Amino acid sequence: MKYFLLYSILFFILSNCLYSQTKAELEDKRKKTLEEISYVDNLLKTTEKEKSESINAVKIIGKKVSLRESVINNMGQEISLLSERIELNSLAIEMMEHDLVELKNDYARAVINSYKQKKGFPDIVYVLSAKDFNQGYKRLKYLQQVTKFRRRESEIILELKTQIETSKAKLQNDFNRISELKSKEEQQKTLLQKEQDNRKMMVKSLSNKEKQLKLDLEEKKKIAQKIEKEIAKLIEEERRKTVKSEVTPEQKLIGENFLENKGRLPWPVEKGIITSHFGVQQNPVLKYVTEKNIGIEITSSGTVAVRSIFKGVVAKIFPIRGSNMTVIIRHGKYLSVYTNIVNVKVKQGDNVETKEIIGEVYSDPRDNFNCVLKFMICETDYQDPEAWISKN
Repeated sequence: MKYFLLYSILFFILSNCLYSQTKAELEDKRKKTLEEISYVDNLLKTTEKEKSESINAVKIIGKKVSLRESVINNMGQEISLLSERIELNSLAIEMMEHDLVELKNDYARAVINSYKQKKGFPDIVYVLSAKDFNQGYKRLKYLQQVTKFRRRESEIILELKTQIETSKAKLQNDFNRISELKSKEEQQKTLLQKEQDNRKMMVKSLSNKEKQLKLDLEEKKKIAQKIEKEIAKLIEEERRKTVKSEVTPEQKLIGENFLENKGRLPWPVEKGIITSHFGVQQNPVLKYVTEKNIGIEITSSGTVAVRSIFKGVVAKIFPIRGSNMTVIIRHGKYLSVYTNIVNVKVKQGDNVETKEIIGEVYSDPRDNFNCVLKFMICETDYQDPEAWISKN
C-alpha cells in the first residue's frame, strides 16, 4: 500500500514536469509561427488592396497556408499531451484515493485497538509492570514510537487528501485548457479554409495567363544561367590563382570558420519569408512545370537592407538584365551570392564583416512593391542555403 502511495505521487509529479517542459516549447513555437503569419499578412495587404496577382503572391499565400497548418498541428499536439496527462493523472488520483481509504481504515483500526488496550491496561501500568528499569525504559520508548507513528499516519492522510484535491483542481484546469484549445483550433481551421480558397482562386486566375507565365519562367532561367556562368568563371579564376600561389592562412581560417557556423549563419535580410526553396520545385500555378532552383528566394517588404552572412571579401559585382545587381562574397573556399540588389554599398575587393550592409533589395512595383532577394551558397557546387542559415 505504501508503494502505491509513493508511485502515485511520483507518477503525478513526473507527468506534470514533462508536460510543463513540452508545453513551454509548443507555446514558444506557436507564438513564433503566429508572429510569422502576422508578417505574411502585411506582405499580402498590398496584394489585396491592389487586387494584383503574381506567382510570388501565390507563393506568399502558400507560405501562410503552411504556417497556419503548423499552428493547427501544434495545437493538436498540445491537446494530445493534455489528454495523455489527464489519463495519467486520473490513474494517479484513483491510486491515491485507494491508498487514502486503506490508510484511514488502518488508522481507525489502530485507534480502536489502542483504546481497547488502554482501557484494560493503561500505558502507565504497562511501563510500571516491567521486571526491571531497562525493560521499563524500552516499553516507554516503544509507546513513544507508536504515538509518533500514529501522528505520522494522520499527517500522511492529510497530505494525501491535499494532494488529491490539488490533483483534481489541475485535472479540471486541463479539461478547461483542452476546451479552450479546441475552440482556437476551430478558428484556425476556418482561417485556413479561407486562405486555401483564396489561393485556389488566384491559381485559377493565373492559369488563364499561361503564355505570360511561361515567358516569365524562361526569363528566370536565363537569369539563373547568367549567374551560374559568372560563378563558374569566378571559381575557375580562383582555381588558377591557387595553382600559382598557396591559399593564405587567413583565407583558410575564414573558410573553416564559415563551415563551423553551418546552420547558425545570420539571414541575408533582417526579416522575411522563404517563398522559393532550393532544388527542383513544382511551379505553384503550372503544375506540370518544375523549376530547378540553385538557391532560395526570400520575400520582404519596405526598404530592405542586404547583409553579408559572414566576413569575407567582395569577389565580384555585376549587373543582370531583369535582376538588377549581383554581389558575390568569398568566405575562404565558399561563396555567398546576393541577387536583385540596388544601391550597392561595397566594391570589388572590399573586406566585409558579418551582417555588414552591402546594398538593398529591389522593391518591385509590378509585384506589389515586395522585395525578393535571390540568395545562393556554393563551394564547388550549389548548396541549400536553408541548411546554412539559422532557423528563424
